[in-house]
Amino acid sequence: MGRAAVDDGAPGRRRDPMKVVIAGGSGALGQRIARDLVGRGDEVVVLSRSATPVRWGRHVRWDGRTVGSWSAELDGAVLVNLCGELVFRRATPAGIELLTRSRTEPTRALAEACATLDRPLPMLVQMSTLAIYGDAGEPVLDESARPADDPPQMAGVARAWESAAAEITAARRVILRTGIVFEPGTPAFDRLTGFVRWGLGGRMGGGRQWISWLHIDDLCAIVRYCIDEPVMSGVVHATAPFPVRNRDLMTTLRRALHRPFGVPSPAPIVRFGSVFLRADPMLVLTGRRCVPRRLLDAGFTFTHADLESAVTDLLDRRATPVSAAR
Repeated sequence: MGRAAVDDGAPGRRRDPMKVVIAGGSGALGQRIARDLVGRGDEVVVLSRSATPVRWGRHVRWDGRTVGSWSAELDGAVLVNLCGELVFRRATPAGIELLTRSRTEPTRALAEACATLDRPLPMLVQMSTLAIYGDAGEPVLDESARPADDPPQMAGVARAWESAAAEITAARRVILRTGIVFEPGTPAFDRLTGFVRWGLGGRMGGGRQWISWLHIDDLCAIVRYCIDEPVMSGVVHATAPFPVRNRDLMTTLRRALHRPFGVPSPAPIVRFGSVFLRADPMLVLTGRRCVPRRLLDAGFTFTHADLESAVTDLLDRRATPVSAAR
């Protein structure tokens, strides 16, 4: 017996449940997306190298390198590819190589597995990053913008990831170039709010660099929208419609956390502190002013378009972070 149709949230519309395979879906963002898709009635399979069961989705082991029995899960399924090590590491040659390999190696394994199927995937949602545009300065960037050549740990890694994904055979594909996703329990949000709580919530570097950001709820909604809407294909910017400067981001966080003052961190201080945090200072000192032109033109509605309301919503949440269920 087939699965019952489910309500997709739009008045008068119902859709059949689908099978979605999330490669690299055991992390915080992957589990949040899995929870969202399970909640609307989809069958979700999480490919993970970890032996630890996931909370959301059916856990299937793979090594992320070679084709195995896991490849049968791809037959007729939508594939969401999230594979990759977290970017919060030093931009050493070894670190850049790890960031690149952790994305391209499993993506090529997925491509090889798809080549063994009798039919192409109905759809690929390939995660990428707005860091592909490097340190872009003041211009407003939509999906027509050209990727940058450097820095290698940002644009270089992203270009290699997207190139590997081009080998995956699919009837329809979306490349989600994503801004900084805010959710409690994830490194980006926790570090920024931590700096504010420690009294270091002033501007970072010059403070004028643009931050393209996104509330976790809107990321999940964008993934759903791209899966459900046949018109969505190619590069899509997954970012809130109103990017902000670093200084305004920090001001908003201070206000939400009731910290009237924060010590600024000039660029030399950021570089010095990054040594102890084992992080890349360019994550803070560079920026991109990106807008989600294709989503807006298609009529997608953001739940959290305003930074202040988004931050307030995230800080008010009392649910256990998804990362705790890894």
